[in-house]
Amino acid sequence: MGAQRRTTAPPTGVRAYSSRPLDAPKPTPERKKVTVNTIHRLHQKRTPITVVTAYDYPTGMIVDRGQCDICLVGDSFAMVALGYESTASLTMDEMLHHCRATARGCKKAFKVADLPMGTYQLSPEQALASSFRVIKEGHMEAVKMEGGAEIAESVRRITQAGIPVMGHIGLTPQHEHALGGFRVQGKTAKKAEKVLTDALALQAAGCFSLVIECVPGPVAAKITSLLNIPTIGIGAGPDTSGQVLVIQDMLGVFDRFMPKFCKIYGQFGTAMSQAIHQYVTEVQDRTFPDPQQHTYPMASEEELEEWLRVIEHYKEK
Repeated sequence: MGAQRRTTAPPTGVRAYSSRPLDAPKPTPERKKVTVNTIHRLHQKRTPITVVTAYDYPTGMIVDRGQCDICLVGDSFAMVALGYESTASLTMDEMLHHCRATARGCKKAFKVADLPMGTYQLSPEQALASSFRVIKEGHMEAVKMEGGAEIAESVRRITQAGIPVMGHIGLTPQHEHALGGFRVQGKTAKKAEKVLTDALALQAAGCFSLVIECVPGPVAAKITSLLNIPTIGIGAGPDTSGQVLVIQDMLGVFDRFMPKFCKIYGQFGTAMSQAIHQYVTEVQDRTFPDPQQHTYPMASEEELEEWLRVIEHYKEK
């Protein structure tokens, strides 16, 4: 007869099929939903605002569980998730697909999404139509737009329609070719003044906050002090109203050049590669799956014996 085999059903919560959907994220009970008003209150209290990017259901959940104030579906996922050379290749349909996935995982943080290049530059009407799509189809709560005074009219049109807009000045990746590449902006007095005038124009147009990217610390600090809305820095020093990082960069997912401003908080790329290598090794040496821990039994010992009788006439290879 052999050793007695386990006959009970798998415990509740064990996934009997590897593609079964995960349970819905459980919001932290004590944490209230972050809104645009929450962001304003944090700014008034001089509490630093935290922003991290997310691009799908699991990263949306992770950002939420990490207690971030703002979850940004940035067009940077074109490079870090889709493998494009730049953000310019990203389409609106791709953005909406990732927005919806992120929104399903992120329930508490304020959700903001980039308008992809080419979806808002033609006219204020185009910008408004694109923004409506991001809110209605992408389930986001605000949009982010790159540019300065030249997009102020579009920002005004969108905010008048009731959609919050986060601006983005300094280094604007969608304009990398016009800027001559990914370069620090505002390093001279004249260029720094241009960043300031862009910030003031976007504030006047109705932006609820501004991302300031790759600008010297003293310039970002002064701009922050002159504005009535919060600034979110990335490569702009410690004196902005908050900070933003790309999740793959901060978690060390990629073994590649990192900008000076990025701090790596983990080595997840190495850890994931090591885990997969261990899996490959265990499959090859047949230590995984374990017959007791990872294998389902027959309904009973009698059913196993019946099965063996049923297949007696089959020949093994």
